[in-house]
Amino acid sequence: MSRSLESIPVQRIDGTEASLAEHSGKVRLVVNVASQCGLTPQYEGLQALYDAYREQGFEVLGFPANDFKAQEPGTNEEIAQFCSGRFGVTFPMFAKISVKGDTRHPLYDALVEAQPQATQQGTGLRDRLAANGLTPENPAEVLWNFEKFLVDRDGQVIGRFAPDIAPQDPLITAAIERALA
Repeated sequence: MSRSLESIPVQRIDGTEASLAEHSGKVRLVVNVASQCGLTPQYEGLQALYDAYREQGFEVLGFPANDFKAQEPGTNEEIAQFCSGRFGVTFPMFAKISVKGDTRHPLYDALVEAQPQATQQGTGLRDRLAANGLTPENPAEVLWNFEKFLVDRDGQVIGRFAPDIAPQDPLITAAIERALA
């Protein structure tokens, strides 16, 4: 990877500067999230994962993105209020970014470069998106909201999961447990 994930500057949802180095030594699930998506209820599963594993050194890091059918139109403040009020989110949330195309944030450049292919599940999301002309030309691009990248304690990307794989799917929980062991 050309650039360490830990060194890439990001902003917390409150606008303060940050980096993934603040979460170094922890296993992290980096997720592009959206408030008005059919997958938005995954916030519940993400929070449950965070609650279940955080004492073992696990964090969920939420990155709102408005890249898919404008399903995250709110301001950072509105997003924060929605997440805490509707889903009780307590895991770290970051400022809205772009996760695809020419405006893709450097964090997502590094994530996609490190893990160009997501583990797929048989729910047919990719096929439904393709039928509507919504799949990316480059298969390495993030497919949709709630795609998940698993980062180990050393900052290496060790997994990538398609958006339609629920946070508590055994594929994800087993990968988290291996990384925490």
